Amino acid sequence: MSIRVQKLFEAIFTLEDMREIYRGSVPKGLDKSEERAFDEKIAELKAIISELEGDTGTARITKIADSIPIRSREEDFINIQPIQAAGRLTPEARKALAAYGDGYSTCDACRKPFRLDKITKPGIAEFHADLASYVNMDVARVVPGARRGFQAVAQSLVAKGDSVIVSALAHYTEFLAVEGAGGVVREVPLNEKNLVTPEATAVKIEDVIRETGKTPALVMMDHVDYQNANVHDISAIAKVAHQYDIPILYNGAYTVGIMPVDGKALGVDFVVGSGHKSMASVAPSGVLAVSSEWAEKVLNTTAMTGDLTKRKFGIKEVQMLGCTLMGGTLLSMMASFPAVKERTLHWDDEVRRSNYFIDRLLSITGSWVVSEYPRKHTLTKVDTTGSFDTVAKTHKRRGFFLSDELSERGIIGEFAGATRTWKLNTYGLSEKQVHYLADVFIEIAEKYELPIAE
Repeated sequence: MSIRVQKLFEAIFTLEDMREIYRGSVPKGLDKSEERAFDEKIAELKAIISELEGDTGTARITKIADSIPIRSREEDFINIQPIQAAGRLTPEARKALAAYGDGYSTCDACRKPFRLDKITKPGIAEFHADLASYVNMDVARVVPGARRGFQAVAQSLVAKGDSVIVSALAHYTEFLAVEGAGGVVREVPLNEKNLVTPEATAVKIEDVIRETGKTPALVMMDHVDYQNANVHDISAIAKVAHQYDIPILYNGAYTVGIMPVDGKALGVDFVVGSGHKSMASVAPSGVLAVSSEWAEKVLNTTAMTGDLTKRKFGIKEVQMLGCTLMGGTLLSMMASFPAVKERTLHWDDEVRRSNYFIDRLLSITGSWVVSEYPRKHTLTKVDTTGSFDTVAKTHKRRGFFLSDELSERGIIGEFAGATRTWKLNTYGLSEKQVHYLADVFIEIAEKYELPIAE
């Protein structure tokens, strides 16, 4: 960790210690001992600021709570980790986390009907409406990750033994959601380009009807799959699903919060997004948006009554287990939302920068792209078996040589030790950072005398 980054963390931690003094005081102000403690912390902070200004000093704090290392990968490195790129918190989200990190801080002004999406201070109710509008659906709820969105829909629509159509590239959480509801996944095969087509989806539905005598209960389909980050024709697949009167869930874990998503234009019934993967939010967080046709079924309220107490909780939504995201998790999503909405307007620039880097990587002879090319997304699976893996075969560090070389130049997030097929994500990197990233790969290739095309 660079000394300046170290001092930034120390300053932040010292300020938190100063906050804690106020938290332990009475509202009338600090007593004499508390004032002394506060003054000592001010002096400590001034010393840190002096070191920060001079780019000097040594590490005063190396662990949080004596055991948790300080995480500085986003400050000290360019991080190309596939699932972390679009989940980096905005400055606003980090500030919200500091202010609202306490467990039930969202409940400060909770009043009847005592439900998360009804809270108006802070503007959680308005945020729910904004989320629905953002993906052009009728109703939205925040959930603890995209997987809980899959789960809510599956448990509402899928009965024991029901078939659910998924992609042959479907994420494991889709499988678990279907299994938890008692259903059975039926996978649509890929074509030669590793894409799910509407034609193949129709064939699979027909196969299921012929084999089981029942129409599938649901189609769950990824717009961008997590394995290759290929873009699948969800709109055409949705039309096929509706021809059989099957509702379709749009898995937008790699799209909602990254690129423009219009649920109604796509013709889908449910839109699921990931807050911590694609909406610059604290984990676990996500969004489930629903069309009005299915809102009552998926967002149904409890009808149960206690047999002894006769208690009723009718306003609580069953699949949401009442309330979902509390404290800093939700507020981080809300704080990042303006920036998230703005950045989706510049998706073309993100893809252009991704293609710039991939083009440079492909100039290293023996490198190629497993994903669609030119790229339509910033997440990419590459194959460097014919380039960097040739070095790994004889290097004493084997495949870890590439990780070493990248780390020395301030790049992390690639699969450590992988020099054959691996994934990376350039989302959120500036023009300068992407150019530097590309130059680093070329520099390493030149160091090991790998041939580079013009």
